[in-house]
Amino acid sequence: MFQDRRILIATNHGKESVISPLLEQELGLKSELVENLLTDSLGTFSGEIERFDDPLTTLRNKCLLGLKVADCDLVIASEGSFGAHPSLFFVQANEELVMLLDTKNNLEISAKFISTETNFDAKSISTFIELKDFADKSLFPSHGLILRPSKSDYTEIYKGISDWQQLESVFNKLKKTHSSIYVETDMRAMFNPTRMKNTEQATLKLIEKIKSCCPNCQTPGFGISEAIPGLPCEWCGKPTASVLKYRLNCKKCSYLEEKLYPNNKTVESPEFCDNCNP
Repeated sequence: MFQDRRILIATNHGKESVISPLLEQELGLKSELVENLLTDSLGTFSGEIERFDDPLTTLRNKCLLGLKVADCDLVIASEGSFGAHPSLFFVQANEELVMLLDTKNNLEISAKFISTETNFDAKSISTFIELKDFADKSLFPSHGLILRPSKSDYTEIYKGISDWQQLESVFNKLKKTHSSIYVETDMRAMFNPTRMKNTEQATLKLIEKIKSCCPNCQTPGFGISEAIPGLPCEWCGKPTASVLKYRLNCKKCSYLEEKLYPNNKTVESPEFCDNCNP
């Protein structure tokens, strides 16, 4: 279905560097970057343009935006989110969604990768010593930084700062008129190698899903649609929040399949049981 077809990569943040080789090697696609694509119009990490839709809707709109500016029927894009991990309290996480949209075959296939490997952070600082401490913890200068007057002030915003001379120069410029400065990690992929690696992992998961075909109609993208909790506790036998089974479905023919004990576990450790370890 995909061999030798042309696919657009809808990004202006350099993610084609990890996505293109995988598509070409694993699926035989011929990838090309969408030129003049303003994906920032859908929202920015630094907040000056708010992302109004949920990540999946934003990702779909990014794909459609790519198809609008180029004559093609196949496109791929990714969308990242940052914040608290969904199950690990007080741990920051990076969620990467990747989607392939095929209008020729009426297919939409997406995959998600969540990682605690992220330097996502922000802080108000007053001195260059504080800024240097933040920069060191944020893996600067291999990972970029953003400076602006305050968290809610976008009148002066300096993105993509990636060397110490530039960082000090921008800091001194802002300090002339502001007592404190807001610094944050630049989460755009071309300024964040850690995020770029997570995007690569999400793309690998997408390719794995594409290669999984429906047992009924052979359509690519047969995958998990729902995780059902309820794995019984080893001690008391009561259901826990751990996964008991996965529900897999085909978006084309609606074929449904359930996989019991997907992690080869028939019971859960009492430490994860709300009854035995409240």
